[in-house]
Amino acid sequence: MKNREAGVLLPLFSLPGEEGIGTMGKEARAFIDFLAETGNRVWQILPMGPTGYGDSPYQSFSAFAGNPYFIDLETLKEEGLLEEADLEKERFKESKEKISYGLLYDLKHKILRKAYENWLSKGGNLSALLEGRSKENFDYCLFMALKDFFNGIPWLSFEKPYRDKDQATIEKFLEEHKQEVGYYAFLQMQYDKQWQALLAYAHEKDILIFGDIPIYCAMDSADAWGNRGLFQFDETGYPSSVAGVPPDAFSETGQLWGNPLYDWEKHKAEDYAWWCKRMEYCLNQFDLLRVDHFRGFESYYAVEYGAETAMVGEWREGPGFGLFQTIQKHFQKEELPIIAEDLGVITREVEELIAKTGFPGMKILQFAFSDFENVYLPHMLVDSNSVYYTGTHDNDTLRNWFETLSDWERGNVYHYLSRSQNDWNAMTELLIKTALSSISYLCIIPAGDYLECGAEGRINAPGTAEGNWQWRLPKNAFSEEKKALISDLLRTYGRFHSPAPQK
Repeated sequence: MKNREAGVLLPLFSLPGEEGIGTMGKEARAFIDFLAETGNRVWQILPMGPTGYGDSPYQSFSAFAGNPYFIDLETLKEEGLLEEADLEKERFKESKEKISYGLLYDLKHKILRKAYENWLSKGGNLSALLEGRSKENFDYCLFMALKDFFNGIPWLSFEKPYRDKDQATIEKFLEEHKQEVGYYAFLQMQYDKQWQALLAYAHEKDILIFGDIPIYCAMDSADAWGNRGLFQFDETGYPSSVAGVPPDAFSETGQLWGNPLYDWEKHKAEDYAWWCKRMEYCLNQFDLLRVDHFRGFESYYAVEYGAETAMVGEWREGPGFGLFQTIQKHFQKEELPIIAEDLGVITREVEELIAKTGFPGMKILQFAFSDFENVYLPHMLVDSNSVYYTGTHDNDTLRNWFETLSDWERGNVYHYLSRSQNDWNAMTELLIKTALSSISYLCIIPAGDYLECGAEGRINAPGTAEGNWQWRLPKNAFSEEKKALISDLLRTYGRFHSPAPQK
């Protein structure tokens, strides 16, 4: 896809609805309809894995599993696995405007367990269900059952035979807790079924789903527990170093992510088999794939395990182009639908790696106004092989960003757009036009920017522990007037997509 096109960034969890969080049900299909109607081609979402403490989609219990919160309960009702009274819609009302993950944890799993019990009572084949999972997905189901057994504690704190995956211990656990492992396998079966149905619906409408893959796995994940040898753990069984980034524009003390770091030599020795499986899983789920923190493949920032901030760390060599050569060989494709998140500390070596892969990078309008030779300004772009954004999920909304700029930087915005301060109220639309006018082949506008949301519409503020990943799109947020405006903007800047004729 190299035609001039446009899309909208909206996490699936931000969709409206009556189940406390966005799901793969009717509201997701309605959003796809909106995209098609307005001439957008792409729906960009965030990682879809099951989330744990902190609720970040970038800290998932598995790189090979879907988030059960996204399972649509209405669909389960239509399949005869739930009754209307089971849905408890009244109790979900407190999450209508902002997601309450505590409520989801308590309530949605209770409802999903009822669906599982009904599935079993209707003759569901538990053994076939478990046997039908991939090894990686089965490890996730087993891992979650173990976490329930140990009251939710991180796997590093499991009793030693469970922590170290002693074969006899694990086999006995499986024998005694088969139904509990089966619950998580049931959720994955339902997730897969609903996601593939939604993906098919998007393709019917000629809409592409733009997914996201975190570079790292979470510390408390089935990936780290089940494949400890592929990560930097020391002889004690604990990590020696963890992931983060040094101080930057987002955080004065850096960002201490705390993820386990890969042992790249071991991955290379296994011909990057785990990474090939991971990419295969993702590219079966999405049409396009943003790879988060791409610079970590050239060199990555390592912080000593136990440090309180990321201020002190060191850069270490990553796998480089060899990893992507292997992945290309695995798929037997020279060109993969990958977008490199190339933000942050970008060195000449990182630029060379991205150029070698041929992957498009990202350009962010909110980063553009420090001076008039800033590489993110539309007139400074020399190559269309990039994706242009007003902002990402990590940025403030466009409106609040502009309103909180320093006088000097805001003056640069006015000057660049040849506008006076009297145009204050029109600035969001003008900035969106600026992004759409860029030569980048794809331009993505966050839904909150089209709606001119203030600070309340921010998805994530890096470096903060609370209040993130909660924003929900109001029901019927896009008026007919707004939809007409979006369509007009896309036509004006040559990005309006007319769906391909149905065969």
